[in-house]
Parts: sequence; structure tokens; C-alpha cells
Amino acid sequence: MPFWVNQRLGLLVLVVALAALFGTLRPAFFNEKLVLFPLLRDVCTLTVVALAQLTVLSIGHMNLAVGRMAAFGAFFAGFGYDRLGLPLVLGLLLCLAAGCAVGAATGWIIARTGVNSFVVTLAVDFVLLGLVSLLYSALTENAAFTTRPAGLAELRSASLADVCLDRVCGSAAVPQIAQFTLLALLGLGFLYARTRMGRELLLTGANPAAAELSGIPTGRRIVLAHALSGLLAALAGFTAAVGTGTFRASIGDDFMLPSFLGAVLGGTLLTGGVVSVLGALLGTSLVSVIRKGLDLLGVGLESLNIYLGCVLLLALSADRVRTVVSYRKVVRST
Repeated sequence: MPFWVNQRLGLLVLVVALAALFGTLRPAFFNEKLVLFPLLRDVCTLTVVALAQLTVLSIGHMNLAVGRMAAFGAFFAGFGYDRLGLPLVLGLLLCLAAGCAVGAATGWIIARTGVNSFVVTLAVDFVLLGLVSLLYSALTENAAFTTRPAGLAELRSASLADVCLDRVCGSAAVPQIAQFTLLALLGLGFLYARTRMGRELLLTGANPAAAELSGIPTGRRIVLAHALSGLLAALAGFTAAVGTGTFRASIGDDFMLPSFLGAVLGGTLLTGGVVSVLGALLGTSLVSVIRKGLDLLGVGLESLNIYLGCVLLLALSADRVRTVVSYRKVVRST
């Protein structure tokens, strides 16, 4: 690809430029505790949401139930803390297991029936919407678990600098939940770049028929991609609950648009076969900086949604331009 088409470089320049612009217009933008800390906490959560969408986009599918899977997984964490008295780590593991299970079930339905992922995940979204609401209504008061295990409050409000001996190894603006996002980024990056399974996922997305003829078990790879998506969605639900301090039925309600924005802006193709894990982080950062900057400038919610919709449209257009440029380059080289 030509240098000027490099998606990640362009995103990095935009993030830095917009941060500088908003900081110039509103110096409060660089306040570590009041602005940067909650901004980076949102970036951490929404990056994991984008990664959850990225895993299914890698095989040419999509997950419209990513928000409900987040709420479903977070419910089990809250239930474990409130009713079973689980420690923080065990509740997180229960949350991840629930998300992985519902994701794997979704992938199994798609693989066995051959129904388009759009239809299946939309149906799963409605099922989980009703199921999560019923579970919270039956087992909680005011649709929320209120018990907080030891360590949850620190995880919500503490930064990496608070657990370091000095500020060299951490910043007061970087939340502790960034550790979960970093692990997700490293894990997916290693999967797609260094493992055979990751390459098989990408080949399944690029050309399912050719992948099948090459001996790749495409059905199992579909189940794997959706299981990973459910697991990451549950992790995002957990980090969102940590950010608010409670496990509520409304967790994940606003995850749909950011999940596509972060992944597609970062360079992941909607048609499958190409992903960018680092690009998902940069794409999510760009959207979050725009949202926070416009909020500080006093832009209303309705106008903000219009701007974000335009950003998504530009991202989809850029996706098409990138595909055309790549195709023409291949044609010229042959």
C-alpha cells in the first residue's frame, strides 16, 4: 500500500492533531483527573468493544448483539459478587465464561444453519435483551447489583501511577483497567499475526470456499470467532461496570456504533480477511477524543450523534477507497 494510504499513521496524526486543537480551545482538556482519566477509561472499554467486533469481521461476519453479550456477561459477574460472595478475579472469570459461551452458541447456530450472521446476531440481541431484563428484575432491586467486592473501587478510580513507586512507570491519567485492554490487544495481535489459527480465521473471511477446499475447518473457525467476540464483549461489559461502579441491565446499550467505528476506522475490512488490532485502538481513540472535545465545547448530544454518524460514513468510504487502491496496485504489479 502507498505510504499516504497507511490507515494507522493517518489515525495517529488525527488523534494528536485533534487533541492539540481541543486542548488549545479548552485548556481543561488536558486535566488529568477530570478529563483525561475518564477519557482513557472510556477508550479502554470501547477498544475492547471494537476488538469484539473485529474478531467476527475477520471472517466476514458481524455481531449485532455485542452490547447485549456485554450485559449478559456483566450480569454473571454482578451475580457472583452479590449472591455468591466471589472475589474480584473469580467474578471476572465467570463473566468471561458466560460471554464466551453465548458467543460460541451464536457461532454454532450460524455454522450449522448457514443463516447470515446479521440475522442470527440480531435475533440473539433480542433474546438477550429480554433475558437480561428478566434476570435483573427477578434477582435484584432497581435492576442493579450493589455489592462491590474488594478491589473494585480501586480498579475504578485508581491510576497506574497509584500502584507504581513513582510516576515514571505510570501516569495519573491512565486507569488501571488499561491492563485488561492491553492484554486483549496483545492476545489478539499474537493470534492474528503469529498463529496458524489466526491465519485460518483470516482465510475463512477472505474466501470461505477456498478455505474449505484447503482443508480449513471453517465451521469451527466461525464458532471460534464468535466465541472470542462474546468473551471480549463480556470483558467490555465488566470494564464498563467498573467504570460506573454498579452492574446494571443497561450495560452495553451504546456499544453498537463504537464497535463498528473503532474497527472499521482502524482498517478492518467489513468483507473479512483483513484486520488491524492496533488500528482498532487508534480508531476508538479518535472517536473518543472527538466526543470528549465536542462535549467540552458545548456541542449537544443530537449534534454529536450527527458528527459520529458522518465519521462512520467517512470510515466506510475510506474502506472502499482502500480496497480499490489495493486492487489497482495488484493489477499494475501483474
